[in-house]
Amino acid sequence: AQIGPPGLELQSTNGVIKVKVSPPEANQRKKMWIDDLSFKYNLVFWENSSHAQLQSRNIFPVDSIEDLAPDSTYCFKVQANLPLEAKQGLFSPTSCVKTTQKVSDLLCATNLSVVALNMKFQLLWDRQENEEVNYNVQYLYGFQKNLNDDSSDKWRSVPRCENITSTCCNFSSIITNTGFYYLRVQASKGHNKSCLSREIKVDPLKTNGIGPPAVRLDLSDTLLHILISPPGAEDEFMRDHYDLSYRILYWKNFSAQEEEVKQKEVKQTMATVPDVSPSTLYCVKVQAFSEPYNKSSAYSQQQCIHTPAGTPLPLIIFGIFASALLLVLLVATPVGFVLYHAYNKIKYVFFPSCQPPLNIEGFGAQAISSPYLSAAEEPVESCWVIESVITEEGNEIDLTDHKHSKHSSRDSGNYSNDNNSSGSKGSKETLEKEIV
Repeated sequence: AQIGPPGLELQSTNGVIKVKVSPPEANQRKKMWIDDLSFKYNLVFWENSSHAQLQSRNIFPVDSIEDLAPDSTYCFKVQANLPLEAKQGLFSPTSCVKTTQKVSDLLCATNLSVVALNMKFQLLWDRQENEEVNYNVQYLYGFQKNLNDDSSDKWRSVPRCENITSTCCNFSSIITNTGFYYLRVQASKGHNKSCLSREIKVDPLKTNGIGPPAVRLDLSDTLLHILISPPGAEDEFMRDHYDLSYRILYWKNFSAQEEEVKQKEVKQTMATVPDVSPSTLYCVKVQAFSEPYNKSSAYSQQQCIHTPAGTPLPLIIFGIFASALLLVLLVATPVGFVLYHAYNKIKYVFFPSCQPPLNIEGFGAQAISSPYLSAAEEPVESCWVIESVITEEGNEIDLTDHKHSKHSSRDSGNYSNDNNSSGSKGSKETLEKEIV
């Protein structure tokens, strides 16, 4: 669908042309383009003369065209565009209007400018006369300019900048988002006379300047630590949107000359320079910069630190060895003490030092597991006594060779018992029968 022409109204006052644009299909009940706020308006104008030059400007639905020649006729036409859809609309019919002579008012504030550093904003202006004038600083949110309504009644006063006599105002308190703002100064004298200055646009992130960071140096062993405090560290708005990086310059500063400057870039707020030389003066300065906004700060003040004298290598080696030895002793002594006592306990329980006598060692099938064993019955020798026997023929038979005895390595002192006695008698009768 083709975007139709928008409506255009012009008003000339005090050398300024006020323009009011109405969106396409403004008076239609059914619309193709429902969202009127998505339109962007392109105004083309020229002076109605033989040598006219076309000028083009993007404007808001309600806007003002200044810096035009007085008492001259200018012609205007406007078109509505949709940048997101890459569509350009038709131009409105041409309308012409004559400018008036601009009346100079010495009461008005002039030359408005904004100075901002680390999200601290100051509005400055000039006064035209030396008489005392009261000023009231006003602001307007930028999005309200995109509305199709007249925003003249939506201006607000900046806190602590009402009825002041100075020519500066701190308006940092109104900066709360990434949008843009418009500011102006109303000058008044008495109760019946006032004048509005020209408006000035403020885009906080683009207008703001980045200040130098704070730097602190520290040493440990052979390392130089560079600690950086970001500019505007207390302002979260600045930290969250600028994506700051840091450019570090460092060098050795000798009394006679300075060594070549070295550079490194980091994203963190801490950097390290390794292998610094002993007994040397190192100097550092740091710059903060933001690549997305193509902004950079001035370099910080130069900070210097003197490294201590170096320690001879043999002493370092001896110190390391002594420390390691002491650590081993502190750890090994209690461990060895514990292991020694544990070994003694295990040996006492499972391998007792008390051993049984050799004469009962391994006696019987029962294992000796206690020092309090009951005494076993000692073995007893069995002995027989065989005397000489007289036969009927009167011959004496010497039976001493048939004496049988059992000898043991130990003499128990017992020669017989009841069982053995009966055994002896039986043996003697059997022997007599055989001889007979």
